[in-house]
Amino acid sequence: MTQNYSIDQDLSEAETMVDGLETYLKGSELYTSVGGGFLAFGNQPTMTVGVLLMRLRRLHILEAQLNQQQREKLGSINHRHAQIRDEWRAHYEKKLLREAKSRLDSIRQYFADVNQNREAINIYQPEQFRRTVVQDVLGAMKDMRILSAELDQKVAAVDAQLRVLANERTAFLWDPQLEPAYPEKDYWWLYRKPRTAHV
Repeated sequence: MTQNYSIDQDLSEAETMVDGLETYLKGSELYTSVGGGFLAFGNQPTMTVGVLLMRLRRLHILEAQLNQQQREKLGSINHRHAQIRDEWRAHYEKKLLREAKSRLDSIRQYFADVNQNREAINIYQPEQFRRTVVQDVLGAMKDMRILSAELDQKVAAVDAQLRVLANERTAFLWDPQLEPAYPEKDYWWLYRKPRTAHV
C-alpha cells in the first residue's frame, strides 16, 4: 500500500484525478474510484480532493528526484488543478470540509472498534493514511484561508486519542523514498504505532 512508492505512478494517478476533478466537484459523491493502484484500499485508488492534494504536495517536495519530463508533467497538473480549484472554489471548499470530517469520523470508529475488540488495534495502516490525508486537507485550507472551529476541535480530539493508542515510537512506516515529504513534527503518526500492533 505505502511500501513500494513510484513517482511515475503517483504522477499518473494525479493526472487522472485532475482530469476528472471538475466532474467530481460538481457531483455529490465524496469517494469515487478513478482506476490505478498505489495507496488504495482495494484495486483502485479513491478520487478525493484530499488524495489529490496528498500526491501534489509530496511530488512538489520530491521534485528534485523528477526528470525533466516528469517536472513538466507535474507543472501541467498543478496548473490545471489551480484553474479548476479557482473556478469551482465553493464546491472545492465543501468537498475539503466533508472529506476531513468523514476521515476523522472513520478514525473515531477505529477507536470504538479497538474498545470493543483489542485485536482491531492491529489494523492501524488505514488510520495512518486517513490522518495523513486530513493533514494535507488542513494545509490546503490554511492556504485558502478556510476556517472551521468544528474541524479544529475534531482534529484535536482525534489526535489526543491517537497519541494514546499509537504509543510506541518507530522508524518511518512508509516507503523510505517518501520520508522527506513527511517530517515527524507534522506527521508524527507515521513514526508511531500501537505497542501490540504488527505494522
